[in-house]
Formats: sequence, structure tokens, C-alpha cells
Amino acid sequence: MRAVRLAGGLALPLFLWATPAGAQPAVPGPTPDEEEALRKALQEDAAARPAGLAAPAGSGSVLAPAGATFAPSGTGTTNPDISAILDVAGGWYSAEDPGETGGHDPAQTGFNLQALEMAVTANADPYFGVFGTLVFGAEGVELEEAWAQTLALPWNLQVRAGQMLTPFGRINATHPHSWSFLDQPLVIGKFLGPDGSRGIGAEVSWLAPLPWYVELVGDMTDAAGDCCARSFLGGDDLAIRGVRDFLYTVAVKQFFPFGPAWSLSWGLSGQFGPNATGPGNRTEIYGTDLYLRYKPVGSPEQASLSLQTEGLLRVRQVPGDSLRDWGVYTQAVWHFLKRWETGARFDVVSGLAGDPLDPDWTGDRRRYAVQATFHPSHFTRLRLQGSLDDSAWRGLVRGAFLGLEVAVGAHGAHAF
Repeated sequence: MRAVRLAGGLALPLFLWATPAGAQPAVPGPTPDEEEALRKALQEDAAARPAGLAAPAGSGSVLAPAGATFAPSGTGTTNPDISAILDVAGGWYSAEDPGETGGHDPAQTGFNLQALEMAVTANADPYFGVFGTLVFGAEGVELEEAWAQTLALPWNLQVRAGQMLTPFGRINATHPHSWSFLDQPLVIGKFLGPDGSRGIGAEVSWLAPLPWYVELVGDMTDAAGDCCARSFLGGDDLAIRGVRDFLYTVAVKQFFPFGPAWSLSWGLSGQFGPNATGPGNRTEIYGTDLYLRYKPVGSPEQASLSLQTEGLLRVRQVPGDSLRDWGVYTQAVWHFLKRWETGARFDVVSGLAGDPLDPDWTGDRRRYAVQATFHPSHFTRLRLQGSLDDSAWRGLVRGAFLGLEVAVGAHGAHAF
């Protein structure tokens, strides 16, 4: 006789006997005494759970506080969730230097390895989760993100610490595999950096107890790095002498559902920190983002239509002057069949004469892009994209790309 041991130490017998071919074994149910013992064992487990934690949904499920905004899987296990996502693209440009601003953009005629991203996520215990991504590219390996986050703080608070993408705007905190186009919007690369805004530091967020979703976020990170703090210290990693030498990001994120089919997300963001043009010179970046989505409930084709836009204003102190420039992108994506979507995007970014960061970017730059995407499955996609880039100092640059993405492993769901 074998026994199956349940929560609380209860052991139930499992009888094994010969069964005629094609017949189903008649497994005996538990006796009333066994049912009562099982009920008591489950009550004891629930009583031992720390206060404020949600009950697990099943074996191996995540223990997370009610209202938590992030909960990696793999609670307390030795096998965290691991995934790998490969993005490659073949491209053609009508100019030798297309002037792409994103670090993962297909930046040359021919084949481009955009990235192989490997992600690891797990809960260490009911109180802390960890997340990390390594990016393998043509030039080597880069640690993109590595941070820990609390899961059980009171008063709807949450804290992150480590290397992370800052919460500025909408697209900055996301990875290329969640984008609707093969390249990054121009203004993100010009203002924040080729890899977006990222740094080592700490972050506090608070979910406000209001009738609609409102999250307030404050972030303090290093202000250096050509990849990810371009408008601030950039490649000049100066010594930190006080709190004014850090980069600060603040954001307000709101969500409004309008019935079962419509929803709206609206955010406001700001970044403040030193720049490298001289002692005491500062940079400020202000942004707003809007995401409107229509997804009819019960659509057999899982159809949806989304509109996304972000606008940024940058103010920089330089010796004897203050520089102001701005940028906007707007995109619409229509998922019209289960496996098919199409989209269009428009970018415009202003330029300045005498800009020490971009001396050649002297006027407005506009870019138009269209894409058609086929999803063979949830884990793969093929994307065809064309673009027309028009700048006052470079003229017209045409581009066409075909991108392939393949994802394997356990990868968490993306935010709305």
C-alpha cells in the first residue's frame, strides 16, 4: 500500500490493484473522518500564512499581496522562470547611414541581430521577487536589468532596487519584443538614449486608494551613461558629491475603463538631473503619454484597435544659454485577425543650431512607418515594415525591413 501525504501531515491511502483491459479503476473516495482531517489541515495552513498575503491559487503559484503591481513566478523554488527571445531583421536603406537612434534598431542594410534577450524571474519568498535580463548582441553581452522588488509592503507601497528601466512615459519601460514596430521612436533615442532611460538606483511606488487606478512613482538613479542618460551626464561619469548629482524620475500613471470594450491609460512624467556642459548645469524632460484601446468582448477573431502617443519637452542649461526642443510620436495598431495585425506610426522631433549633443540635427525630422505582422503562434512573429525618413539636413531616407521574433520559455505577461 502507498500513501499520498497532504498538507498538515494527513496521509491518504492509495490502493493499487489489477484492472481489466479497457476498464477504469474505481478509486475509493475519502471517508468522513478523512474529509474532516483534510479540512482542518487546510485551515492550519491558511492560519500560518503571513497577514496581508493572498492565498495561493494552486501548487507552485505566486504568493503576492493584494493589489501588487508585479509578482514574478516561481515562489521559493530552485527553478526560476527562464525565457529567451530572439529578434533578428533583414533591412535595406537608401542611405549608408540611416541615422537610427535606438540601440536595438535594424541600423544597416543587410542582416541585423537586434537582440537575444534572456530573462530570469522568481520570488525568493513572499516578501521579495527578483527580475533580470541579459541581452546578447553583435558587440557582446549586456546586463540590461537586474532588480529586486518588494511584494508585501503595507499601505499599497512597493519598492524596487537595482539596475532598471525608469518609469518615464509608456514605451521606455518596455522591451523590444513588446513594441509594435521594429525600431524605437526617434524622440526616445534622442532624449533618453539608445537603450532608453536606465540606471542603478531605487524606486518607490504607491497605488492611491481612489475610485480609478492611480499610481505615483518616484525613482532615483545614476545620471551617467551614453546608452541611457544621454541628456544628462551621458558618457561623463562624474563623481557624486551630493543628492543633486543623481537623476530623478517622477511619474503619475492612470487607467480608466469605459465599459467592457474601451479603456484608456494616461501618464505624466518628469526627469531632472545634471548635465555635462558645465558645473551646475541641469536638464529637465517633461512627458505625457496616452494609450486608448478598443477590444470588443467576445470577438471570435480577438480583434482590437489601439492608439498610442507620447510627447516630450526637453530643457537644458548650457554655458550662457538654455536649449529647448521637443518630440512626438503617434501610432495606431489594428489587430484585425487572430494572427494578423497592421499599424502606422508618425514621428517628429525638432532640432537646434549649436546643440552640443546633436550638432547636425539643426531642423525638424519626420518619419513615417507602416507595418504588417503575422503571428504563426503566441511565441513567434514575422513583421514587414517600411519607413520614410525626412530631415532638413539629410533629405529623404527610405527603408524596408523584415523581422523575425521567436520566444521560448516562461515569460510573464506584459503590462497593459
